[in-house]
Amino acid sequence: MNSSSKKVMLQHGTTYAENQVIKNSYIKIDDGRITEIGPTNDLSDSSDYQIINIPDGFSIIPGMIDIHIHGANGADTMDATQEALDIMSSTLPREGTTSFLATTMTEDPSAIANALRNAGEYIDSFQSEGNAEILGIHLEGPFIHKDKAGAQPIHHILDPNLETFKLWKELSNNHIKLVTLAPELPGGGEVLQYLKNQGIIGSIAHSQATYDQVLEAIENGLNHVTHLFNQMTGLHHRDPGIVGAAFLRNELMVEIIVDGIHVRPEIVDLAFNQITDERMILITDSMRAKWLKNGVYDLGGQMVTVKDDHALLDENTLAGSVLKMKDAFKNIQEYAGCDIKSAIKMASENPAKHLKVFDRKGSISIGKDADIVVLDDQMDVFMTMCKGKIAYSKQM
Repeated sequence: MNSSSKKVMLQHGTTYAENQVIKNSYIKIDDGRITEIGPTNDLSDSSDYQIINIPDGFSIIPGMIDIHIHGANGADTMDATQEALDIMSSTLPREGTTSFLATTMTEDPSAIANALRNAGEYIDSFQSEGNAEILGIHLEGPFIHKDKAGAQPIHHILDPNLETFKLWKELSNNHIKLVTLAPELPGGGEVLQYLKNQGIIGSIAHSQATYDQVLEAIENGLNHVTHLFNQMTGLHHRDPGIVGAAFLRNELMVEIIVDGIHVRPEIVDLAFNQITDERMILITDSMRAKWLKNGVYDLGGQMVTVKDDHALLDENTLAGSVLKMKDAFKNIQEYAGCDIKSAIKMASENPAKHLKVFDRKGSISIGKDADIVVLDDQMDVFMTMCKGKIAYSKQM
């Protein structure tokens, strides 16, 4: 297949478009954007298009958006190199991800600064349309609670500091889009208010906040929960905690790792029934070991053992995941009993709207980027297009 053709048409298959499901469909793509969608019976002239025939029984969905991913295929955002981001961007289409937030973690402030500078420069100057697009940066830590560190190195944890954040924002060329912090710490409210004023998503995790402290944080601009259930105050009948706030407060979008390891399938089902596909977002939180074999890998200067889809810092501490978005997409349907349209909402539409890029991402719609995933009849990725270019195909 010629992956660089400018005028491409996908023909047949079932397309899950923004406002309709079209069986035996066609999608015309010109110069990386979707120009026409409809049933094949309505197709007029297609003589100057490269036609890609999609088998019957296959599904065509919008590209998935992973707003929380540290690494994949041996690379990590904290490597602070162009090569690392190249590897991530070229690998992720294999799992149906067409755009993502490069996610940092708690390390020495100079290492964080280097990673932010590198990611900002990459976003501005080194993106390739044949790869997944980096939409911005997710700053996870170091403004978190030491008692909820998880796999974040405790000795590098800092209280929220607005001046430090402003410096990092400048170093990133203003590409920080989401910040995970513990708002109950000194300086947390001030940082949240600044994020709100700057249009940056403020998120809670690695936090000991009570329910009342979460409500206060919402007043200061909090509007997101990072990896629900993991490293946060749980649901208790005398203090609903962060989990209770995620269930009850419509101001909060809620991300969750649906690998069956970080959150047991029955609890995923419970959360989905409380939060619904209106506010839930699928993420991977994956580390560099994703797409690699079992072994020992680095995460923020710490050794993580990966075996049989588990990534462990020690016997009792999970260290990110090796989850692929395509599996999160399948798992949520299995665990919560939801349909493919709900899964699309949580994997594509919700993150695009939350990041304010729904005008060009997150659904199959005329005028939008041709970020498209074709799933086979087993819901596995058959082909991925990034801005109309084939980034991955089982046929290639």
